[in-house]
Amino acid sequence: MNGYTGKALIVDLADRNAIEQALAESLLRDYLGGAGLAVRLLYDHLTPGVDALDPDNVIVFSCGLFAGTIVSASAKHAVATKSPLTGMIGDAMAGSFFSHTLKRAGYDAVVIKGKAEVPTYLFIDDSDVFFRNAEAIWGQGCFDTEEFIREELGDEAIRVSSIGPAGENLVRYACISNDRGRQAGRTGPGAVMGSKNLKAIAVRGSGVVSVDNSAAVYQVTRELNTLAQGPATGKYRHPGTNGNVLVLNRLGVFPTRNFQRTEFAKADHISGENIYRHYHDKTVACAACPIACEQIMRVAGAEPHEGARVSLDYETLFALGPCCDIDDIPAIIRAAELCDEFGLDTISTGVTIAWAMEAFEKRLLNAQDGFELRFGDAEAMVAVIPMIAQREGLGALLAEGSRRAAETLGKDSDYFAMHGKGLEFAGYDPRGMKTYALGLAVGTRGACHNRSLAYEPDLQGQVDRHLAEKGRGALAMKQEDIAVTLDSVGVCKFLRGCFSDMYEELAQLYTNVTGWDMNSTELRRAGERISNLKKLFNIREGWTRDLDRLPPRIHEESVPDGPGKNIPFPREELEIMVADYYEARGWTADGRVTQPTLDRLGLADVPS
Repeated sequence: MNGYTGKALIVDLADRNAIEQALAESLLRDYLGGAGLAVRLLYDHLTPGVDALDPDNVIVFSCGLFAGTIVSASAKHAVATKSPLTGMIGDAMAGSFFSHTLKRAGYDAVVIKGKAEVPTYLFIDDSDVFFRNAEAIWGQGCFDTEEFIREELGDEAIRVSSIGPAGENLVRYACISNDRGRQAGRTGPGAVMGSKNLKAIAVRGSGVVSVDNSAAVYQVTRELNTLAQGPATGKYRHPGTNGNVLVLNRLGVFPTRNFQRTEFAKADHISGENIYRHYHDKTVACAACPIACEQIMRVAGAEPHEGARVSLDYETLFALGPCCDIDDIPAIIRAAELCDEFGLDTISTGVTIAWAMEAFEKRLLNAQDGFELRFGDAEAMVAVIPMIAQREGLGALLAEGSRRAAETLGKDSDYFAMHGKGLEFAGYDPRGMKTYALGLAVGTRGACHNRSLAYEPDLQGQVDRHLAEKGRGALAMKQEDIAVTLDSVGVCKFLRGCFSDMYEELAQLYTNVTGWDMNSTELRRAGERISNLKKLFNIREGWTRDLDRLPPRIHEESVPDGPGKNIPFPREELEIMVADYYEARGWTADGRVTQPTLDRLGLADVPS
C-alpha cells in the first residue's frame, strides 16, 4: 500500500494488550487520514454516553495522509477523543516529527482504550509494543518527560507525545506535547490521557513510507517549497503570527479585558514587530516544513523572568496578554513557558484567567488565602498557572474551564464566560466579524477559529464583516470543509495560500502518493463527509440546538471600539445565519443531519 500503511494499532491499557487492525481501502479513501480517520475510528470504538474521564473513553492518534513522505508541511497528526471540556468531539492537531515517526513505525493510527493500573508509558518500537512503568516521571513536566524517555530508551531519534501535571490532575483543558513544544492543544486530550494513567507514547519508526509516483511527488513538493518561501507565507516567517496584533487592533476586533474592549491601548508595545525586535531567540520549522513560522522568544536581563524561553504565537500572546489586560512581555513569555511545561492549552488558560479577573473585579470572587486576580496583574497571572495545573486553591475552580467555573460560581458570571460549547474563544472578537461569529456558534468542537476558518471572508473583504445576512451559511460551510480536508491529509493550514486550486491540486497529489484515483469532487465530498460525521458524533453525545450560540456579552454589548463601534449584534441576527448554515448543510431546521444527506455523503453505514 502506498502512502498509507493500512493498519491501526488497538491498545488496551487495562489488559496491557495491543493488536493490529487492518484498515480497508474504502475507509481510508472516505476519511483520508488525520482528523477524518481519527474521528471515524473514535466513532466506531467509543460506547455512546461514556463520561470523557471514564476509562471507557477512547483516544485516537492518527497520522495525516502525507505523513512520512516528502510532501511540504505534511508532518501533522490528529488526536481525537470525547472532550472533557465540552463533552463533544475533541479533535486536536499537532505537528513535527511524531507523525512521521508513527507512520514509519507501520501505523496509520493508534486507538487507546482502558486505564492502566499504574502510571505507564507506551513504547511503539516498529511492530513491537511495550508497556513501561512511568511512576518515576509521574509529576514531571512535558519537556523533562521527553528527555527522560529518550535517555531511558537510549535513542535520541525516539519521538514522544506526553502530558504534564495538568493532564495527570485532569485539568479539563490539558494538552498533549510532542517534539518539545508542539501541542495537540485544545479540548483537553491531555486530561483523557491522565485519566488512563498514560503518561506518554514513545515511538521509534525505521520503516519507509512508499509513494506511487515518486517523480511527480518530488516535482510538486519542489514547487510548493518555492511558493512556501515566497510572499504567500511571508507574514508567518517574520514576525510570525504575532504580526496579527496591529492588524486586528486597527480593525477593532482585538479582544481586551475578557472581551470588554476590542482595542488594546498598548498594542504597539506588544506587537509582533516589537516582540521580535527585543525578544527573538531563534526561528524553528516543523519536520518537512519550508515555512518556519515558529518564533522562539527569550527573556534576557529582566527579573524575575530572566531566562524564560518559549515558542510564542498570536493566540498565546492574546490570551495571556491583552485578554488579561497585561502588556508585560517577560511575564507573558514566562506564563507561556509554564503552560508548556505543565501541559496546558494557553488559550483556555488565559481566557479562563480573564474570566476570573472579571469575577474579582465585579466582587463575585473574593481573595482566597490572600490570593486574587486583577486585570493587569502580570505576576498574579503567572502565579496562578501552577495552581491550575496542580488544582490548588483558586486553581481547582479554574481547572474546570470558564463554562464549568461560571456554573459553579453562579451569580450570573456565565454572562462573561467567553466560550462556545465550553471551548474558550480565540483572539478575534466575533462582534466585528459576523461570518466568523457564525463559525464559532456552529463549530462542532466549540468556538474554534482553526476548525472554521470563517474569519477569512471577513478579514479579506469578501463580505461586509459588520453585517449578518443570508449567504453566510454557505461561506462558513465552505471554510469548515477546507479546514477539515487539510487536517485530514495532514497539510499545515499555513500552506493553503500556496494552492491556486486546493482541491484539484491535493487530489492530484493524493493520486500520485497512493496510486488510487482521486478527483477534486471526491476530495471535496470527503471533507463534507468528515464535517457531518463530527456533527453526528455530537448528536450522539447529547448535542441540542441551543448549544449553537454565543455568550450573552456578544449580543448585549455592542462593539466598543474601532470601525464597528456601537454596531449591535442582536441574537436574532445570529439565529438567521445559523438557520442559513443548516440549510446550506442540508440539515433540518433544528440542525439534525437528514437521511438524504447521509445517503449523498456515504454515511448511511454510520451507526446512530
